[in-house]
Amino acid sequence: MYSLQSFDTPILASTIPLEVSLVRGHVQAGFPSPAEDLGAQRIDLAQLLIKHSQATYFLRASGHSMTEVGIFDGDILVVDRAIKPRNAHIVVAIVDGDFTVKVLSQRVGRIKLKSANPTYPDITPKDGQTIEIWGVVTSTIKQFNV
Repeated sequence: MYSLQSFDTPILASTIPLEVSLVRGHVQAGFPSPAEDLGAQRIDLAQLLIKHSQATYFLRASGHSMTEVGIFDGDILVVDRAIKPRNAHIVVAIVDGDFTVKVLSQRVGRIKLKSANPTYPDITPKDGQTIEIWGVVTSTIKQFNV
């Protein structure tokens, strides 16, 4: 099971703007390109990452079951509880009282919570098992060891 920890409880997203500089242009992840004009503008990270501030929470991911969708151990998940979960959304669910993050699969009225790493099992609800879709993951924040 993929767990969400490090924060004792989910942290509500702030409504206070968080402005940082955004350098114009793109950074090549392949071959270098000629340097462009490095003019910068201010962007509000809260506005960029959060649509419903009163329903958005941060949780820290722990584990490796979602690596194929770019969620790694230690990433901070931005989770919006106001978005109606749909097929193929990455969701935070509560399974028998424990948080987990998975890809939601819906077919013919049945759901499955799919791992994004073939070495981890999917979760198919069994009779009597309690599963609640808690929110939709809208983005992640990665921090590197520097």
